[in-house]
Amino acid sequence: MFRFLLDRDTWQEVLGSLGKNKLRSVLTMVGVWWGILLLIGLLGSARGLENAFNRLFGDFATNSVFIWSWSTDKPFKGFQEGRRVQMTLTDIKKVEENVEGIEFVVPRNMNQGQVVRNFLSGRFNVMGDYPVLDKVKKKNLINGRFINQNDIDNNKKVAVLSENIYKQLFQKDENPIGEYIQINNISYQVVGLYDRDDLPFGPSEDIHIPFTTFQQVYNQGERIGFLMITGKPEYDIEQIEYDAKLLLKTLNDVHPKDNRAFRSFNLGKRFEKSTNFLTGMQFLTWFVGLATLIAGVFAIGNILLITVKERTKEIGVRRAIGATPFEIKRQIVVEAVFLTLIAGIGGIITGGWILILLDHFYGQGDNAILVNASVPIIVVFIALIILVVLGTLIGLIPAFKATSVKPIEALREE
Repeated sequence: MFRFLLDRDTWQEVLGSLGKNKLRSVLTMVGVWWGILLLIGLLGSARGLENAFNRLFGDFATNSVFIWSWSTDKPFKGFQEGRRVQMTLTDIKKVEENVEGIEFVVPRNMNQGQVVRNFLSGRFNVMGDYPVLDKVKKKNLINGRFINQNDIDNNKKVAVLSENIYKQLFQKDENPIGEYIQINNISYQVVGLYDRDDLPFGPSEDIHIPFTTFQQVYNQGERIGFLMITGKPEYDIEQIEYDAKLLLKTLNDVHPKDNRAFRSFNLGKRFEKSTNFLTGMQFLTWFVGLATLIAGVFAIGNILLITVKERTKEIGVRRAIGATPFEIKRQIVVEAVFLTLIAGIGGIITGGWILILLDHFYGQGDNAILVNASVPIIVVFIALIILVVLGTLIGLIPAFKATSVKPIEALREE
């Protein structure tokens, strides 16, 4: 078989047969070309969306839920409806000790502050945080460090800035580490600078100061603004959310069915929906691409059937001068595989150029819709193997048709 493929006469016959009707041959290949182009384009785009999604969340612990307190919507234990509920550090400690499946509990506070440096100023969100925040929402530090336990223990007046704040308060290429800024007329030393990585929900996080310092400066006492809980991977974050809110209701004398006193945003649930969407998109891409590819290969089979009908007399002559049925079948199968491979390779090349264009127009910048829209090389090889297999199988249909006619009857065919 290998010697047959290297035989010059073989390819002269293949090209001669296909060249008799160039337009029909080209139109036959369009179906396969379009199928593989669609497959590569859709798979690459889906991969780009997945990469953009993963970049958005980065090192964020996605198995997380945010909880904050509000006012009640049901009277309970002598308290009237509309009572404002306030979470405390004591509540958080009990949640951490009693709710199963929790990995990290991160109490947080937030307030706005007037930030001044020299003659530059602005109003930004100031977050009071513990060092554990860096474990569940990793900060992409450009320079310096994040808040540490020593800052917490000593109520240090230090600040970690986002790059956005740095650009507004410092000169280009100026090193902010060790410099001082004023937040509500109190001086803080800058100890860290990070690349802003806000997710598309919740308030922006501009400046981080130690949680204990925030308590002291803003007279917060034991009160906290909101709570972030990260569950262990093997636990259901929705169940953790339910158990934590139920415990908080009990601790704060809130009706168990009160749905307003403690509100929440379940990132794990949203993340799961998004990943399910991406998985479904991948499946749909393969289904549509392969279905279109198979339709194109069947079109090649139909055209070859027509070609075999037109070449009935030629096949009869070849049979009469000694060509075996196997040789006839082999010739037609080679034509089918050749058509599918040429069309498929053309589709792969075209699909690659389309992905390059998509990356150029939609894959640049921090807000890129598609990030590195590409297809793994293994997928390209799998697509080529599928083409060879389909081309071989579909070529067998006209091949058997060609050898089913007896030589004497083929020679009589007009």
